Amino acid sequence: MIGVTAFGGYVPRYRMSRMTIIQNMAWYFPVIMAVAGGEKAVANWDEDAVSMAVAAAYDCMAGKDRKALDGVFFASTTMPFADRLNAGIVAAALNAPEEGIANAD
Repeated sequence: MIGVTAFGGYVPRYRMSRMTIIQNMAWYFPVIMAVAGGEKAVANWDEDAVSMAVAAAYDCMAGKDRKALDGVFFASTTMPFADRLNAGIVAAALNAPEEGIANAD
């Protein structure tokens, strides 16, 4: 099948007040104090792009047959491994079939 047929999401549990962030950055641009409302989701110390992708993939594959999975494509600006296929780690965490599956970063 061509195209995106399913997707999943993951948002880190921890939150940081935007005011905390702004208080540490206001020295550079004081005007931003006016937009310091709300909070921002932040990753825990042990969460990286791959672990969050695995959590999103579990959400995506909930109730679906993992044997039917024919590709895992992973995109991030902060991939933890430069020499290793990050999408392959996600596919392995899903127990995806090793034969005939496309993996790409």
